[in-house]
Amino acid sequence: MTHSFRLLGLVFLLCPLALAGCGGSNSTTSTASQGRWASMATPGARYCAELGGKLELRREQAGEAGYCHMPDGSVVEEWKLYKGKNSL
Repeated sequence: MTHSFRLLGLVFLLCPLALAGCGGSNSTTSTASQGRWASMATPGARYCAELGGKLELRREQAGEAGYCHMPDGSVVEEWKLYKGKNSL
């Protein structure tokens, strides 16, 4: 009987934690650290992180855009930064 109470208690403990992890952020901009964005799939975000920059996502009319804040203080759109690296 105590085993079933422990199991039930564990379920009641873990369910709210699982649901809390599903919550999202409502902010329109977010700044992420280099380590977080270095693992993302976009090459522009990875390149920004390789250069020591921090990526900021902005919601614009056309959708989301990423901006790389460089260590020297300049801000460059992530894809323009990446395309400049790979231009012939």
